[in-house]
Amino acid sequence: MKKVFAFVAMMGLLTFGVNQTINAQEADETAMEQVAQDSAAVDSIAPAQEAAPAVEEAAAPAEEKQGLHKTIKIKFIEGNAGFMSLVAIAMILGLALCIERIIFLSLSEINSKKLLEDIQAALENGDVESAKSICRETRGPVASICYQGMMRIDEGLDVVERSVVSYGSVQASNLEKNLSWITLFIAMSPSLGFLGTVIGMVQAFDNIQKAGDISPNVVAGGMKVALITTIFGIIVALVLQVFYNYILSKVEALNTDMEDSSVSLLDIIMKYNLKFKK
Repeated sequence: MKKVFAFVAMMGLLTFGVNQTINAQEADETAMEQVAQDSAAVDSIAPAQEAAPAVEEAAAPAEEKQGLHKTIKIKFIEGNAGFMSLVAIAMILGLALCIERIIFLSLSEINSKKLLEDIQAALENGDVESAKSICRETRGPVASICYQGMMRIDEGLDVVERSVVSYGSVQASNLEKNLSWITLFIAMSPSLGFLGTVIGMVQAFDNIQKAGDISPNVVAGGMKVALITTIFGIIVALVLQVFYNYILSKVEALNTDMEDSSVSLLDIIMKYNLKFKK
């Protein structure tokens, strides 16, 4: 009986040990499967996390574009709307005058060489009226000067020269029309900005006096107004100055063209007089 009990006990121990081993193996396999699932989950989350910055970067430009427009509006308001409005008005009026001058000067530019060739061809045939008609039908100051000369062609070369010079001065003045107003707005824009700077400094000192403290928070408001108005005033002046210099270059080119054309016209009339008024 003792051998039977001993055999049964041994079999029980062996069975228990095998069960423990199997359970341990199953637990290990379960743990390994759980780790694999967790790793897969982490791998699936990682691309999403990596994709998130890309989405944020793609959305960033749109936010920056909106932010720039909003920033300009905010800075315009923060820079004391009264002075900023004056600077904006100076910019609008100055740009309007610049655009008007550029359009006028562009329309005043013609092919003066071809005009003089047509006038010379008409005068070589003795057709003064045709030459006058060519001048009338052509736009620009050069054609107007030539027409004035043709109107005095029968009164002598000296009279023609005086007429051309006098009317050339009138046309030069017309080319420079409104330029003084543009220079006024160029000077006013930074001046208004500096005026805003002075007022911002006064506000800063008023805040210091009221608070009885010179901490940065007290001074920051007035200093911000001072700097913003100055920046906008200088920017407006720079923009208008660029347009002004471009306009001056066109005026100088037209003045040179008028002088050259006047000399050429006098030569053409002199040849006409020598040919038909001997």
